[in-house]
Amino acid sequence: MSRRSGQNTGTMPERRPFVRLPTDVCPVNYGLCLKPDLIDFTFDGKLEAQVIQATNQIVMNCADIDIITASFVPEGADEINATGFNYQNEDEKVTLSFPSSLQKGSGTLKIEFVGELNDKMKGFYRSKYTTAAGETRYAAVTQFEATDARRAFPCWDEPAIKATFDITLIVPKDRVALSNMDVVHQKPYPADVNLVEVKFGTTPIMSTYLVAFVIGEYDFVETQSSDGVKVRVYTPVGKAEQGKFALEVASKTLPFYKDYFSVPYPLPKIDLIAIADFAAGAMENWGLVTYRETALLIDPKNSCSSSRQWVALVVGHELAHQWFGNLVTMEWWTHLWLNEGFASWIEYLCVDHCFPEYDIWTQFVSADYTRALDLDALDSSHPIEVNVGHPSEVDEIFDAISYSKGASVIRMLHNYIGDKERNEFLSFKASGKPIAAVMSSWTKQMGFPIIVVDQEQQGDDRILKLSQKKFCASGPHNGENCPSWMVPISICTSEDPKCSKLRILLEKSETSVTLNGVGPDQWIKINPGTVGFYRIQYSASMLESLLPGIRDLSLQPVDRLGLQNDLFSLSRAGMISTVEVLKLMEAFVNEPNYTVWSDLSCNLGVLSSLLSHTEFHEDILEFIRDLFAPIGIKLGWDSKPGEGHLDALLRGLVLGKLGKAGHKPTLEEARRRFKEHVEAKQVLPADLRSPVYLTVLKHGDAATLDTMLKLHKQADMQEEKNRIERVLGAISAPDLIQKVLNFALSEEVRPQDTVSVIGGVAGSSKQGRKAAWKFVRDNWEELYNRYQGGFLISRLIKVSCLGFIKGLCAFPLQSFFESHPAPAAERTVEQCCENILLNAAWLKRDADDIHQYLLQRKAPPV
Repeated sequence: MSRRSGQNTGTMPERRPFVRLPTDVCPVNYGLCLKPDLIDFTFDGKLEAQVIQATNQIVMNCADIDIITASFVPEGADEINATGFNYQNEDEKVTLSFPSSLQKGSGTLKIEFVGELNDKMKGFYRSKYTTAAGETRYAAVTQFEATDARRAFPCWDEPAIKATFDITLIVPKDRVALSNMDVVHQKPYPADVNLVEVKFGTTPIMSTYLVAFVIGEYDFVETQSSDGVKVRVYTPVGKAEQGKFALEVASKTLPFYKDYFSVPYPLPKIDLIAIADFAAGAMENWGLVTYRETALLIDPKNSCSSSRQWVALVVGHELAHQWFGNLVTMEWWTHLWLNEGFASWIEYLCVDHCFPEYDIWTQFVSADYTRALDLDALDSSHPIEVNVGHPSEVDEIFDAISYSKGASVIRMLHNYIGDKERNEFLSFKASGKPIAAVMSSWTKQMGFPIIVVDQEQQGDDRILKLSQKKFCASGPHNGENCPSWMVPISICTSEDPKCSKLRILLEKSETSVTLNGVGPDQWIKINPGTVGFYRIQYSASMLESLLPGIRDLSLQPVDRLGLQNDLFSLSRAGMISTVEVLKLMEAFVNEPNYTVWSDLSCNLGVLSSLLSHTEFHEDILEFIRDLFAPIGIKLGWDSKPGEGHLDALLRGLVLGKLGKAGHKPTLEEARRRFKEHVEAKQVLPADLRSPVYLTVLKHGDAATLDTMLKLHKQADMQEEKNRIERVLGAISAPDLIQKVLNFALSEEVRPQDTVSVIGGVAGSSKQGRKAAWKFVRDNWEELYNRYQGGFLISRLIKVSCLGFIKGLCAFPLQSFFESHPAPAAERTVEQCCENILLNAAWLKRDADDIHQYLLQRKAPPV
């Protein structure tokens, strides 16, 4: 699935005991027939499960389903009716009791049941859409991972309990019906001339969480991949053209994975379908992959470059799961990280293969690697591998640790082993290297080390002293029992910044290494390629020698980024002054690389948010304007011949940053172009819309907001609606901020997108933060009910509390969640509370020094 989220020891919060299903009954095949009612939002179901058993009761998973009848037919014997259904709602189980012990052996379990097509975006649910004529209709769709197949039919809903599935859907004859396999038979439904019975082929043996069915109105585009698989992309009616980009990516990706895994794709077809109301980014159901519209649909005229890249990554991620996850599946959710971490790593390998011009591996460092380091430095992080039991615990580990740290650790190990030994890597065995021991040091314990480096010159040799200790967001771990890691370390020099001169495995707390033939004029860089999952603290002289490599660009882009990001993190942890980072940032004046600028922009955004609590916020905005203006002038507003994907991303990033920070020429030009766009004189290119919308709103009034809401209403494409929703919160006036928050819960915004509207308000200003948090508190019941404890509730809490500071936050988080428990978001609440304390300590420690530095750089030379 794509999700592109007090005292604490890093363990899961304490929960009630949980027992997995008994193993005395084992399904072999599910014969499943479902008849959804798209008007009354209910469904009828019949299940005939071939099972092997030896008991007088059968325990299954079941949630929000009413069983009408149940019986068991032993092979070659008479049918035995169940005498009772005992629902254990808390554990989402049902026990079927029979009058006497059922004989050992195989037989058929028959169940008739009814359920609700819910509006919670999980299980078998309804998704609202509007026809071309403006009529509201509903599709019936599924989302079963992690533990929601049980909301569609009683089943053994654990990943290891695999079976084959024969699925039949009884649906309106004017609707498209899809499932994991091809349609093998379609006939009129005898009881109603408006319905048809659609039967699908038998699936391979598979887990329940990967079963899927969709009933709705769709168009499609199709092709055949070079290895003979039928590929279709299903789109809303009238938008088949928007499926072509994803179709191209999918048809290139399937042969790539076939070669990579040395196994052909095992199903006759694969469908990719855009779902209107969808909580995650996408879901890898075998043969029927479901997506948010924005993760699948691309309009050649109206989609921006970042949307194309996002679609390519998500398609790459979900198709990787068709092998790694679907064909081979984790035994239990404890190993979710391997499923998601691997897909989150290989999606980049796949996109790099399809679109080398994206420079996607550099972007990985900014999008996944640094994000994981930031989260994993908290005391409230968790190990990659977490024991989970109760369903409410599973959603909570679909986070940046499972996805982004998982992917980063796999990237580090892949680099350590080498690509030639790919098959050994996939089985985590490698000749001559202690791969299992290295692996477990990174997966079984939370956190990561900081590598402290010092050097000494001896003739023509450089002696390096390396030591490791646990890095914490509040500073290095100085207590007893400090954990340690088996750390693959590479070292390069200015002689060849892209090539490792020496590789070692740091297995103890410290070591010394000698680099022969490294003269005093050469610099040394640890972790070239920024592949090792750790922070680095150089001695003052080593750091000083690396700075010219930033100015003259002799350091690789990924290493320029990594150096800056490490220092920023060390400043937040109180290990160096933030002023040192600001000085370093000024060295990036010649920087041409999009991803380096993106990371700088992100860190300056964090700093700007922190300093919004001071009297000198305007000074950091001036720093941002000064830093970004030269590259903004160089790029200009219009694309030039020969520019590519990364130039478009950089232009959007820089203009948006300058506009938000109040750069006058950028603001004036944004207003001029926005006026022409609204008046349909000159439509804004898709890549300029976000920065222009953001700029005019940030410095706009009620009329600007009304115009933007009108554009939102007129937008036919979900990407454009989302683009507007994400920036609405930039508006400054308190009454308009409130208007945006009310809009977030209106019918105009899809349920899954409410979170990004609220997040946009919270992330835009100090006033916005306060208003967003008050809004979440005031509307908690509705919001919690809407997301039903899924991962969107965690995301909502995270985005609405970002940037708060202890003592300046009027309504303490902890006390609110003590009286309004959110079990699936307990860790998120802990992480938010920890970040609030860290922000307060950071501001207290460095505010005066930052202020002095910002004043001093403005002062005229004496």
